Amino acid sequence: MALTPGEHDRLLLHLQGQLARERRARGLLLNVPEATALIADSVCEMARDGVDLTTARERARTLLGPEDVLPGVIETVTEVRVEARFDDGTRLVVVHRPFGDAADEVARDVTRDVTRDVTRDPGNDGSAADDSADHPVAVGALDIANEAPTAIGLTSHVHLAEVNPRLRLDRAAAFGMRLAIPTGDTVWLHPGESRRLPFTPIGGARVQVGTSGVVDGPLDDPQVRARALATLRACGYLDVVDGTPLGSIEQAEAAVAALVRTRSVGKAP
Repeated sequence: MALTPGEHDRLLLHLQGQLARERRARGLLLNVPEATALIADSVCEMARDGVDLTTARERARTLLGPEDVLPGVIETVTEVRVEARFDDGTRLVVVHRPFGDAADEVARDVTRDVTRDVTRDPGNDGSAADDSADHPVAVGALDIANEAPTAIGLTSHVHLAEVNPRLRLDRAAAFGMRLAIPTGDTVWLHPGESRRLPFTPIGGARVQVGTSGVVDGPLDDPQVRARALATLRACGYLDVVDGTPLGSIEQAEAAVAALVRTRSVGKAP
């Protein structure tokens, strides 16, 4: 069976997490990679079970304590980040203080503020003072409407062009972009709600792997971009092209299944 790069990464993470569980069961203290993998894999599995992001994040903080890890791990691993596929789409989960409140006394030198509410309202013009993780600079804004019967969350680093198919937005304008909100934050759109949200270019090497799996390549490659957008539209992802809405909610409800079929046969539906 052929695996996409995202599926391959997920399988490796699960194997690493399972190995960490087995070593912990034998009484071994976990090192940095083991503790990180166990927590990250558990978040992904909770998402698969239908647990919402907030609950999964809080449960993840109870999986391991100072007594489960080697000296120095708590000071090193101050947060765990993983992209998990929830019922409302793939979202970045940031687990602050992954070893629970009891770890505070052990890791006195950790100065990161982890008590803030990670669900913010960026309903402004998107301007920011600097281009840091906490203050990304917006280069524009998009109108995003939730046509689903349930609330949908957008995390800070999700690729906007590939977000939940039941969200209507100009996916061409969103290609290569993420929300201009602090790392780990989430913006919620309730059923029928439309909001104008600031965006900023995805940084780093600008190679997108995972999420819907339609990109899996360089974001700045015109052929990759054209193929990805055509596939999303053909599968039923709600879109806006030159101001004209494309797709219906009925098509959007079946879009993920259509995308899976497309990937399995290697051609558009």
